[in-house]
Amino acid sequence: MTAPGVALVGGHGFASRHLEHLRSAERSGRARLLGVADPRPPEGDAGGVPWFDSLDELLDAGVGPDVVVVSTPPHTHAPLALRAMAAGADVYLEKPPVTSWAQFAELEHATRDTGRVVQVGFQSLGSDALAVVDRCIRSGEIGEVLAVGAVGAWSRTVRYFGRSAWAGRRVLDGVDVVDGVATNPLAHAVVTALRLAGARRAEDVLHVDADLYHAHAIDSDDTSVVRARTTSGVAVTLALTLCAPEQSAPTIRVRGTRGTIELSYTTDELTIDGVEGRRTLTTGRAHLLDDLLAHRRTGAALLSPLADSGAFVRVLEAVRVADAPRQIPPEAVTWTGTGDDRRPVVHDVEAILERAVTAQATLAELGVPWARTRPPLDVLDVDGVPVAELRDGSDVATRLSPRPYLHPVSTLGGVIVTDHLATDHAWHLGVGLAIQDVEGTNHWGGRTFTAEDRAYVWRDDHGRVRLDDHAREGGVADEVLTWCDPSGGPLLTERRRWEASSAPHGWWLDLRTELRSATGSPVSLGGPGSNGRSGGGYGGFFWRVAPCTGVHVRTAHDVGEQAVHGTTSSWLAWTAEFGAGTATLVFVAPHHDDTDPWFVRSAGYPGVGLALAWDRHAVAPVDEPLRRHVRVLVADGVLDDDRVGRLVADALAGDLAPAPLAARPA
Repeated sequence: MTAPGVALVGGHGFASRHLEHLRSAERSGRARLLGVADPRPPEGDAGGVPWFDSLDELLDAGVGPDVVVVSTPPHTHAPLALRAMAAGADVYLEKPPVTSWAQFAELEHATRDTGRVVQVGFQSLGSDALAVVDRCIRSGEIGEVLAVGAVGAWSRTVRYFGRSAWAGRRVLDGVDVVDGVATNPLAHAVVTALRLAGARRAEDVLHVDADLYHAHAIDSDDTSVVRARTTSGVAVTLALTLCAPEQSAPTIRVRGTRGTIELSYTTDELTIDGVEGRRTLTTGRAHLLDDLLAHRRTGAALLSPLADSGAFVRVLEAVRVADAPRQIPPEAVTWTGTGDDRRPVVHDVEAILERAVTAQATLAELGVPWARTRPPLDVLDVDGVPVAELRDGSDVATRLSPRPYLHPVSTLGGVIVTDHLATDHAWHLGVGLAIQDVEGTNHWGGRTFTAEDRAYVWRDDHGRVRLDDHAREGGVADEVLTWCDPSGGPLLTERRRWEASSAPHGWWLDLRTELRSATGSPVSLGGPGSNGRSGGGYGGFFWRVAPCTGVHVRTAHDVGEQAVHGTTSSWLAWTAEFGAGTATLVFVAPHHDDTDPWFVRSAGYPGVGLALAWDRHAVAPVDEPLRRHVRVLVADGVLDDDRVGRLVADALAGDLAPAPLAARPA
């Protein structure tokens, strides 16, 4: 059989790689290189290959290619592919295949009308590693897939975006270009992550959130988080930048209930950590043009057919229609290099991207200082100074047990003293209530510790706390909530009151709560401690403290994490150095025989809680609710123990007993 004739559209830049590969294919007899179409002349000797100014000129010359390789600017891909198919050729189309959903639909229609095929140049989809990952998932080696994430940290100079008129543009002369970090430079990270999540076609993607930013002086985005939710329920979080300190290999992470897989798609290196242990291997990959030529010979399925780019195009379309990327402010960026070799480095960008993937959250949802501001549900203030934002938690990922919470909480001097969606424990959400075992439903987030397993296990048992009503008057916010099981059925009803008031040296935050069974029977409230994990009795009130150093934690009787953890005392004080200054938190609770013990962490991560089920289950009754009240002093600077003692005594002299919430206190 005569080798198929191939024409190349584009002869410079990345197209030169295709030219080199086609010359090799011609020498081996797998293809015949018929000509190159590019308005710019060849660099040096064309080697006897006919050179045309355009695809139309090439076709008008009667060349008659069997295959056309399109490696031109993204916004020219669709028109050239349509022209090639109309001339009777199959097409190898460089990524991104199109720059809009409308173009994708037009191309798909053309493949049906002409009977031609389109192979899209997502070379990462030619990797043998994908089949290995598929086998691991099917065999259950990493259990049920929970989430897929991609982290891409590259660096690009001013020269990169100055190389052509279309580089870094969303639109050029009224034509969509969409040359952003997710749609072109790191498009392979996007399509590979979607593929490993089982999302190939457009119908595999349910929804896409695009949160776009740039540090370069460009129209498009160079630092973004895009989150796709698949119809199978797997979240795909794509955290990407071209403004990293150094360029590193992008990685795709597949997290399952029993293990993880990490793929470096640029090197085809896999690390599998599952039930069979940890192993690393490197696979080979097929060249997608060779795969297209093999398809023409044998009819074998293509590795990257146009239809399998549908999920990627859903992401591209979301980026295309999203709000224009926001400029990252100069104070968050350091420029290095000179002239056209200058490049921006976004401060802490690698850690931010890691956090986004871990929490399955956009940059706005994380509250990155330079990101878009997401309006909170409400804001508590003291004498006109905002001190705490109330969030309904509706945008929190399912496996983190979505629930309302406060964040950020700050001192009157502006020192932020809470954290949320932290990389180490993404399910730690500011200040609020969280219980790991509510009649078998996880309302804490993350893995579940069970008495049966005597270990932490990922389970499909995460509930949601739904905010049914919210009302605020002055510094008091009243909420009505329903604690739901994974199917949405009610387990508990809660009345919750937040109150902010002035205090010597700072301000008081009061939390009063009433938990009542919504099932018609008493509801068991437990956690790791009551299920057999000694010293791990967290659950109930919890405050995830912001990153800090020099922590000094103490009660009236003990000093230090180990000494304080698990003890009962009417107060606990935490003093530390935070990013914007020193602050002291004083937690105050009534001290009775049944007082909840303090749960304290300062070494592994910073957090303070009152353990509702330290070593035995509590119960939410049907009639008389389970009540709790905690008061926290939020103060700037260092408060010594004598001053803390006087403040606590004044607080306890008031009404700190868990009183009914039928009416607001006078």
